[in-house]
Amino acid sequence: MTTYSNLKYDHSFSSNATGTGGLTKISSQTASSSSSLSFTTGIDSSYKEYVFKFINIHPSTDDTRFVYQASINGGSNYNTTMTTTVFRAKHGEDGSGGALGYRTARDQAQGTSYQQLSEAVGADNDQCISGKLNLFDPSNTTFVKHFISEAPATISNDNLEILYVSGYHNTTSAINAVSFKFESGNIESGTIIMYGVS
Repeated sequence: MTTYSNLKYDHSFSSNATGTGGLTKISSQTASSSSSLSFTTGIDSSYKEYVFKFINIHPSTDDTRFVYQASINGGSNYNTTMTTTVFRAKHGEDGSGGALGYRTARDQAQGTSYQQLSEAVGADNDQCISGKLNLFDPSNTTFVKHFISEAPATISNDNLEILYVSGYHNTTSAINAVSFKFESGNIESGTIIMYGVS
């Protein structure tokens, strides 16, 4: 029986194949006590989907949340109106506290604040957040712009907590810049890579 695992390595797709989901790296940014990491170029009509991968994002301040917003004016303002929904899964390092539930305090209803993508990340040397955010068709000028984020983090009480966030930017203007930061303090270290999905 043919499976995806066999097919993806054994089949040579033609150069004009569509819908194969390949990632093209566009740019990356590495933090060094940075107030934020923003992508102000490269988000255009070249791709219908963009993926931002967070790798070992470590805060300078303990107990702070990783957040995201988008811009329609090249990064002059990050205040697009968005509606979001959030749920969390968690488990303690000591085996306690396993839970799954909706996070009412983390969502927005037509808000313009930065959207929380994590619970309170710890600043210990072994604590960080990794994950990804998918932004769909940001250059479309007919529809709103949907996004999805999955971001597991080691938080300040040594739980592993992952937030699943989905929502939409309620604008028909093209989104052409995005920004990531912590609610307080700097991004001490870590890398964010932006890909286009072909």
